[in-house]
Amino acid sequence: MEEDLVDGPGVGEWRPSVSDEADPGLVDEGLRERKKRLTRSMISGTATMMFVQRGFDNVKITEIAAACGVSEKTIYNYFPTKESLVLDREDEITESIERSFGPGAERTSPVEATKAMIAEQVRQLVAYVRGANMSDMSPIRAFTEMVNDTPSLRAAQFDMTERLAQVVARAMATRAGVDPEDPEPQIAADALLGLWRFYYRATVKYGNAETSPDQFEKLVLSEVERAGRLIDTGLWSFAMTVQGTDSRDQLRVAADASNEARKQVIRALKEAKAAWLQVTTDVSFQSKEKHASTPGYRASARRNVQDIRDQSQQLKREVHQAKQELREEIRQQVKEAKRAAKDR
Repeated sequence: MEEDLVDGPGVGEWRPSVSDEADPGLVDEGLRERKKRLTRSMISGTATMMFVQRGFDNVKITEIAAACGVSEKTIYNYFPTKESLVLDREDEITESIERSFGPGAERTSPVEATKAMIAEQVRQLVAYVRGANMSDMSPIRAFTEMVNDTPSLRAAQFDMTERLAQVVARAMATRAGVDPEDPEPQIAADALLGLWRFYYRATVKYGNAETSPDQFEKLVLSEVERAGRLIDTGLWSFAMTVQGTDSRDQLRVAADASNEARKQVIRALKEAKAAWLQVTTDVSFQSKEKHASTPGYRASARRNVQDIRDQSQQLKREVHQAKQELREEIRQQVKEAKRAAKDR
């Protein structure tokens, strides 16, 4: 049943065959690394097919080793647990999260970054189905049912999702200059992982014999877009729908409440960033006092002071930009509220 689904990054990304297509990220890959990658993919793909056909608990590691032509020890060298044969992309997803949300990421919203990651996974999934000459997405249904019917896989998936949520929180906190344990990066990470969960549920919903690969891609990404829009603009519009409110005055009040909430978040983030900067500065100062007599200390101190000034200026620019974005978002929300009231 749907309420029993375990959902999160990694599920729904079944790759039951080895793909040796050119990958821009593998241009400098050596022969040894390439062999290890293909072997790992072959083992995971073979195991996944056997699990789907016979059930996860009915397949032994020795049988997988025999089917792959490798030893049982080789399998455990690549996969520490039986569950990791299915949930085998945590390292890859972690690296992608750090690229998409960390300090070096493009200047885009976290929701847009998450949607881009999901869109890439959908394209990979559809490409595999097309490459295998399948006419529909029913294999996705079989895979997800296998995961949902296996308690150990469900538990492993939950643990992996929790770990990835912390990867998201740390990456965003580092980029924002705040403590990773602050409420803002933690709640934001949970919201973004919620978008991943919705993506998984959409793959279950449309992974059937009636859906072609083209239809699947369009339908899944359309629903992810809707879910992302809700997270990006806030929940106030959804709350209005739940309450059945159709008054323009009440819609305007909701928009004003959303505006005030956003201002409070910006103030909290500004204070958190300043506090985190002060903590790191204090730690740095204590370290400098300890080594004040070392050569080059004064030059280093001047550079650190300049770094702090630069960070302060950057903070001012970010707050100014956030205010401008806030004003634009509120204008858009009011337009949508008026449109919604008119449509009613």
